[in-house]
This record gives sequence, structure tokens and C-alpha cells, in this order.
Amino acid sequence: MTPLPLTLSPEVAEAKACGAPIVALESTIITHGMPYPQNLETARAVEDEVRRAGATPATIAVLDGVIHAGLDADALQSLAQAKGVAKLSRADLAACLATGGTGATTVAATMICAARAGIAVFATGGIGGVHKGAEDSFDISADLQELAQTPVTVVAAGAKAILDLPKTLEVLETLGVPVIAVGQDAFPAFWSRDSGLPAPLRMDDPAAIARAHRMRAALGLPGGQLVANPIPAADEIPAATLAPLIAKAQAEAEARGIAGKSVTPFLLQHLFELTDGRTLGANIALVLNNARLAARIATALAQ
Repeated sequence: MTPLPLTLSPEVAEAKACGAPIVALESTIITHGMPYPQNLETARAVEDEVRRAGATPATIAVLDGVIHAGLDADALQSLAQAKGVAKLSRADLAACLATGGTGATTVAATMICAARAGIAVFATGGIGGVHKGAEDSFDISADLQELAQTPVTVVAAGAKAILDLPKTLEVLETLGVPVIAVGQDAFPAFWSRDSGLPAPLRMDDPAAIARAHRMRAALGLPGGQLVANPIPAADEIPAATLAPLIAKAQAEAEARGIAGKSVTPFLLQHLFELTDGRTLGANIALVLNNARLAARIATALAQ
């Protein structure tokens, strides 16, 4: 049987040995989500936020054909400045490992790697979902299927606002994925607190979310949970402000023939420009907020 090329950083290995709480973090936010040096500063800040909240951060990436759960300072710096890094999801993770490649993990790939490393909680910015026009393009993120089959609780500020949110929620319901809003009844929309859609579930106590995670395992149910944590009110960009800008960015992507994995990075960059950088500031704020909540859930699970 082929052994899994997986290594834990000393910090993560020590936390696992002690049964201490650990929070997985993705790496595409470093390589594909933000420009340098904001990407490196944000990665360090998110890790520090997890530590301050009492848990150990485990930023996940594939380096030279090995899954790393936990990156040291040099690896973070190198990844933040690297060019042409692969964007890994379920479809290409194994191929990257088999060929000794280097890649940053999306939500789906981070969930897979976290589960193999024995990490049950993962903090990200926003999940992927059903893209607008998916009835013609069939462009639906692998994140949704991953939530249905990999037992990791994912803390995100909802799904990215550039998506078709009603269809995304419908697919999650069909797949049996619990969608749990925190602190409000509305499903958040990444940079905005309220998408105008109700969340299927609400739990305000991290301990309750941890109990629900354990109960799914006790029932033998596959998959994880999506914890929809709204961006702090002081940092949000109202949905009404963003809607026309998102429509403009999507029209530009369509005109240029941009599709597949290139769509999301293009739209995020275009919106950064259209909002004079406000989306980047909001993105950083929501990721930090998600890291804090994920650490509290991980702490409750560890107890």
C-alpha cells in the first residue's frame, strides 16, 4: 500500500500528542487570494489569532510532493512569494503528490489533508459553491461535495458573494450538509453579513457546534459541517453596494472567456480594483474572525 506523504510541523505534532486543539488553515489564500506582502502578513496574523484563542494553527500546503500540516516561517515566506503554484482541489491533489509537485490547497483539498492529519476543524474565508450560470456551464465548486463526505467542521463567512447563493444552499441541502449560522438567522455573504437568505440552522455556542460534530460521527453520517460566521459589522461591505460591482466583474470575465479555476481569482481581483481595496480589508477581517471562532470550536472538541 502506498504510504501517505504527510508531515506535521513540530508545533502541530506536539499539539496532537497532547490532545490540544488544532485549527487547519488553507494555503490558496496565500498564493491565489491576496497580493504580496499582504498575503504573508495575513497568513501570520491568522496563525497568531488562532494561537491567541488557545489553539494551534496548521496551515496546510503540498511542498515537493509532501503534505505539510503546519508551515514554519521560512516555508510561509517562500510560499507567499512563489509564482505558478498549483491550485489543488480533490481532482488534482493525488497527482501533485505523486509527481513531487508543490501546490496550495483549496477548501476541498485542505479538508482532505486535515482529515488525514486528524484535524477536525478548519477556518477559511468563504467556501466555493454554485457559480452564476451554472445551469449552462455546470461550474460548481468541489467544496460542496467535499463538505458532504469529509468529516471536518469548516468555519467560513458563508459562500463567496460572487456565487449563486440560493443554488449553493440548495445543493448543500441536497447533499445533507448542515449549514449553521452563528449569531444571526441570516446566511452571510462573505463581505456582507446578510445575503437576504435564511440559514437552515443557527447555533451561537461553539460547544454546541462541537457536540453536533461528534453526533454526526456517532450517527455514522459522512461529511462535515459548514459554520457560517458573519463578518464583523464594522468591516462589512453592504450587499447592495457590492451587487452592481459583482455584476460588472462577472460581465468582464465572460467577455474575456475566463472559466474554471481562473474565474474566482479574476473576480476577486476585479472587485479589489472596483472597491479601491475595500474587499481586501474586509477579507482579512473575516478570516481573522473565522480563525477565532474555529479555535473556540476546536477547544470545545478537545475537551
